[in-house]
Amino acid sequence: MMANSKTTVKSKTKKTSGTGKTVKSRKVTVPKSSPSEEEIRIKAKEIYHERVAKGVHGTAEEDWLNAEHLLTGSKKKK
Repeated sequence: MMANSKTTVKSKTKKTSGTGKTVKSRKVTVPKSSPSEEEIRIKAKEIYHERVAKGVHGTAEEDWLNAEHLLTGSKKKK
């Protein structure tokens, strides 16, 4: 697991509260630290190789921004 990934905890079953009501399960997302420059560099290189193999035009900057987006889950900058 990479340092930037988010940990998601989800209850698989519904639980009954002390009052007898059914309580819906909730997702809890805990943010982790940001990816390192090296992690972004590795992901950008993977994106570059995939892009070139498909014959798609692009730039190193776009590959870097896409890598950041994928690793952090943030929106792409234009």
